[in-house]
Amino acid sequence: MKKSLPRVCAVFLVLFLLVGSCTKDAPKDQQQRHSTEASAPEADIIRTADKPSSPAVSGGGDFKNVIIEVARKNIPAVVHIEVTQTQEVASPFSPFENDPLFRHFFEFRQSPRKFKRELKGIGTGMIMSSDGYILTNYHVVGNATQLQVILSNGKQFVAKIVGTDSKTDLAVIKITADASLPSVVFGDSDKVQVGEWVVAIGHPRGLDQTVTQGIISAKHRKGITDPNNYQDFLQTDAAINPGNSGGPLLNLDGQVIGVNSVIASQSGGSEGLGFAIPSNMAVHIANSLIKTGKVERGWLGVSIKDIEFTEMKALKLDSPKGAYVAEVVKGGPAAKAGIKSRDVIVSLDGKTIDDSSTLRNLVAGIPVGTAVKLVVVRDGKKLTVPVTVGALDDATRVMASALRERLGIDVRPLTEEELGRYGLEQDQGVAISWINQKGPMGSEGFEVDDLILGVNGQQVGSAEDFVAIAGALQPGQKITVYALDHRTGRAGNIEVEVH
Repeated sequence: MKKSLPRVCAVFLVLFLLVGSCTKDAPKDQQQRHSTEASAPEADIIRTADKPSSPAVSGGGDFKNVIIEVARKNIPAVVHIEVTQTQEVASPFSPFENDPLFRHFFEFRQSPRKFKRELKGIGTGMIMSSDGYILTNYHVVGNATQLQVILSNGKQFVAKIVGTDSKTDLAVIKITADASLPSVVFGDSDKVQVGEWVVAIGHPRGLDQTVTQGIISAKHRKGITDPNNYQDFLQTDAAINPGNSGGPLLNLDGQVIGVNSVIASQSGGSEGLGFAIPSNMAVHIANSLIKTGKVERGWLGVSIKDIEFTEMKALKLDSPKGAYVAEVVKGGPAAKAGIKSRDVIVSLDGKTIDDSSTLRNLVAGIPVGTAVKLVVVRDGKKLTVPVTVGALDDATRVMASALRERLGIDVRPLTEEELGRYGLEQDQGVAISWINQKGPMGSEGFEVDDLILGVNGQQVGSAEDFVAIAGALQPGQKITVYALDHRTGRAGNIEVEVH
């Protein structure tokens, strides 16, 4: 960039992903190469329960024995995961030695010196099937170069990555054992009630097979992590700590209802604010990863937002529930069906839409090509609109044209060399691949190969993230782009007006 960028202060992290801390370790002679390939079972292999798993844990008898039975049944299927990562670091004195999630908030100078270091981390997983498929968190294994799985009986296996999904923070890995393995049973997270007793099992801070109990404090928590991700967390006060990531949250029937993922804490340890990915979302993602190695998501082609109380009168609404359609993407499924800007979507196939996140999560889980019925409020009247759900992959292609039109740029993923040079992870930023020098960003001094790390306070994790953000922008809108100058290595905020 040609313009000087201001120095930026560090940000203190109060949300902690539950993976154990990584530390330097001596290089190893061999590293396991992980693969995204997986066999494709004809049917779902993950066990789900239609009824309580056993009368012994259905609530009969005293509470103490119920917890004991839940632990006894599930501990054999909970595994300890040891993670090895190899990072290329720009300099041993780089400020990026700090938390990787916020490394890009520091000003630094490029250094010609580079070296590789090996990091160690720990996490938890749960065996989903007798043939060795294991569910865990993306942030535990996503950047691993080697994975070691330790069973409750002490047996150790090298694992391979089957598939990962950063948007839900879920991943599936696999081990090959000589005998059939114990596995968990998944319950229906939609039936979970606030106040319900739950049990967490994991390996906090490396302490194997730790069992804690608590209750469901709240449901449908959003805004906990990256707003570009799919969030519908169960909140619990069961004690979970770093190292618990990927472990099960269980009901008193011994069924998995959540995947422990993140805590809100100022100390770095449990403060009674733990969050778990609901089992229904986890099972859907896991089955997709096992079958295809990736996740295909549904797409409507609308830019949506929550409704404020102050907007209810103008929109002729009785309540602020629903998803307000700010814009309809040209050529998208909603546009073809007749959805218009200023419509309010209040239900999808009979399911109430509480807010924009509810709609986004529901649509993402619908198979591409499925016909659904949307109920919208338009000028105070309810209309039923049939829509055929499209693929989110199509969204990227359709909305990429909006990126060129509104900001005058194209973007690309960061290369391995750039990740190492700037001390970033794979889901931290994009680079400009083409720019119209007379466009909105070109006129502000941006250049090809400059990095975009955030927009309006939202972290940009991928090219898809940035394209989605750009697709929701309005002409004349002013946005704040957090960027890094590829020539000087300096980072800061620049205001850009959308065309």
